[in-house]
Amino acid sequence: MALSATLHNFAVQLADVDRGVYEDLELRVARHPSETLEYMITRILAYCLQYEEGIVFSEGGISATDEPAVQVRDMTGRTTAWIEVGAPDAERIHRGSKLAGRAVVYTHRDPAKVLAQYAGKKIHNAARIPLVSFDRAFIDEAAGLVDRRNSVTLSVTEGVLYLDLNGTSLRTDVTEQPLG
Repeated sequence: MALSATLHNFAVQLADVDRGVYEDLELRVARHPSETLEYMITRILAYCLQYEEGIVFSEGGISATDEPAVQVRDMTGRTTAWIEVGAPDAERIHRGSKLAGRAVVYTHRDPAKVLAQYAGKKIHNAARIPLVSFDRAFIDEAAGLVDRRNSVTLSVTEGVLYLDLNGTSLRTDVTEQPLG
């Protein structure tokens, strides 16, 4: 018998001072049985840090092969931002960058190792695609705080992310570097 996804609810107060985005979000996140909590936290952070009208989680979640973890669609349904999580293969990022015109990769892994896997690979506009990473200890600690129902306050100012998750406060630098 196949295992089913676990639903997690996140009530998020988002204050992204760097981008001028202030929203209250109610996120229902399905965590696939093969998805780690670290990946899920990174996926939620990617959603919040890229938040704009039309943003959605992929319908297939971690098992989706033809769409990113998170994407932004315009009013016609066309994908305008391709947002990957983890360490997706170069071909996937190449396809997403060509399709959407704007791509970004968020990782919970060692950014040097993620970048190394793209060396010499063909990725459309690689120099314009940021790899966004967080301190690994921050991701590990946040993953340990996740419940089925979660209260989140997320603030970003001057490249520093402040996260209050279920009453515990954490902070990390948001680091960006180009894929190519």
